[in-house]
This record gives sequence, C-alpha cells and structure tokens, in this order.
Amino acid sequence: MSLSPSVALARDLIRCPSVTPADAGALDVLQGFLTAAGFACTRKIFTEPGTPDVDNLFAKIGQGPPHLVFAGHTDVVPPGDAKRWRHDPFAGEIESGRLWGRGASDMKSAVAAFAVAARDFVAAHGSAKGAISFLITGDEEGASINGTAKLLDWAKEQGERFDHCIVGEPSSVLALGDMMKIGRRGSLSGRVTIEGVQGHVAYPERADNPVPKMARLVAALSDHRFDEGSAHFGASNLEFTSVDVGNPAVNVIPARATAAFNIRFNDLWTPERLENEIRSITAQAVGAAAQLDFTPCNARAFLTNPGAFVALVSRAVEEATGRKPELSTTGGTSDARFIVRDCEVVEFGLTNESIHKIDENAALDDIDGLTKVYRRILDLYFERP
Repeated sequence: MSLSPSVALARDLIRCPSVTPADAGALDVLQGFLTAAGFACTRKIFTEPGTPDVDNLFAKIGQGPPHLVFAGHTDVVPPGDAKRWRHDPFAGEIESGRLWGRGASDMKSAVAAFAVAARDFVAAHGSAKGAISFLITGDEEGASINGTAKLLDWAKEQGERFDHCIVGEPSSVLALGDMMKIGRRGSLSGRVTIEGVQGHVAYPERADNPVPKMARLVAALSDHRFDEGSAHFGASNLEFTSVDVGNPAVNVIPARATAAFNIRFNDLWTPERLENEIRSITAQAVGAAAQLDFTPCNARAFLTNPGAFVALVSRAVEEATGRKPELSTTGGTSDARFIVRDCEVVEFGLTNESIHKIDENAALDDIDGLTKVYRRILDLYFERP
C-alpha cells in the first residue's frame, strides 16, 4: 500500500529496536531524512560514570531569532513478551488503518510528523526567517542523564538560543487535538527504613517489631493532604509503591521493614520543601525510628504561562483538527522539564491510550493529522500564508 511520508518515516523508525539506551540505527534514519531536507546535523554522545553512553542528535536549518525547536526521543521502553503482541513489536506492521509497534505513539510517529512538516515547510518557503531545529535524545525513557539536559548545555555552548519549543509527547487523550500540556507536575521518590529486633512471635517482649511502626507511617503519609492544588495543577499526591520485610516465616518477627514511595507535586512545592514536610510527618508518626532517603530530584514542577505561544499552538491545533485543546498539566514527567529553563515549552502529540502497552499503535489518520498540526504551527510561527 502507498504510505504517506510521515507514516513511512515512523515505520522506519519503529523498525529500529531502540530500547533505552540502545539507538539501533534510529538516529541514523532520522539524520538521513533531515540531511536530505537541508538540515545541518550533529551527533553527540554523552557519558556519565555509572550510566550508559547515550547518542543524541541536534539538527538545524536557518538562523534565528525566532528559533523554534522540536524536542523528542527515539528511545522506547522494552516491549515485554513479544509473543503476546499482535505483531512483532519492531516490525512496523500496518493493519486496520493503524501502525503497530513499540514507539508508534510514544513517540516515533511524532518525531516523523514534525520532520516531514519541517521538510515541507522549508521546501515551500526556503529557509525560514528564523531557525528550526531538532533536539532528539535516546535517553528519555531511561535515567535522563545523558540526554536532553546535556544536549541543551552543549547547544548553549555553541551559541544556540531557543525562543520556543514543542515536545512531541503523546498529549491527546481520546482524540487528536483534545489536550496539550503547558506544564508538568514534579516527581520526588524516597525510601524509608525502620529497624527492629528479630525474635520469636511467642516472645514479643524480646523483640521489636518494625511492622506496626511502618503501618502507622504508611497511613500517615498516605492520608496527609499536602495541598488543595493551584491555578493550573491538581493536588499533590503521594503513593507507596512497595512495602517489604523480606520475611517468609509466619512465626518470626522481622528485623527490618522498608518501603518506597513517590509523590507527584504541583508548583506550590520545591523538592527541598517537600523533603522537609515528609520528614516532619514521619517524625510525628514514628519518632526517630525511621530512616528516610530521597532520590535526587531532576523533575521539578513547571508551567508555561498561557500567553502568545500557547495561544498560537492552540490555534494551530484547532484549525488543523477542529478541536480546541484543553490546557493541561496532568500526566507523568517529560524532557520538557529540562527545556523550560531555556525557553517556553508546550507538549503536543498523538493520543496516549496505548503507550508503554503491549500492541502499542497509532492511527494512520492521526499521524497524518499530527503532521498537519505541526505544519500549521510552523506557518503561524513564521507568519507564512
């Protein structure tokens, strides 16, 4: 069957099994396409002790300002048991009007859609009065250490200055165009350990059971109302993700209990203030019995205030899809949290109902529709008819 340029490029990207941190040729495919379209491409491999090396791509055409950058990733999460998939997760099969494979929604199709939109815009108008660039990483689904953050630092060292950014994460919910992200909640993870004294359950006076203390702490933190939300964010929310004593015996009081938790927080908090709040709640619940350890936080809450750029993207979405997008800050984290330090950023992409799932897929019409949205954004941004 005849495929549109966006679908064909998305299929070629899906056929590269680029499970984080492997690139598996995905950036070669994209670089070849962008080079043929006139973009100057640079590959950067970043390293950090204790983490895998990651390949990244920066591509640019024109000179800014204004400088519009598209950010995204070609790495994907593992497919799980490939035998449970309708098609091979890296075959890029097309069936029933949909493209199937890991990365179809998150987010190789969006990368392909913007690449085609940018190519067609440049072909129609020549170099824009300004610049268009791509920040593409292979580390978004992983530790996010050797990816976008370092690529931004490198670009700044080269004298690049970005005015606005679109991240192609799958932001839509039920239909293409029904939602765009103008911010994200922060994410803070921690682990708590309560030491006890192991002993026989028949002689509790000779032991110190950490389980009741952990139960009190889990209840205290889970029930605590951190806030009531803010103008653009819902209430902050803490969830325990594991509780473990490592004890298979029913007649032994365990020596230790551990638990892990994560809190998604709004713009009323900083990670430092949240850590202090959690320590205070812990002290009230179990005194000095608990040891708290927090994972270094690289995901602070952020917001792009609804202004001219948000209005431009919203207008482009509505004109291309017929839907006025809801402005949202829901969902998980994304690399937009790094980009916001340098310029205004919004996220817009495909629907997200199948991301990270078995049989991830995207409708061909949506991939082409997303290309039209991105092209309309380019037209409006650079004021082209």
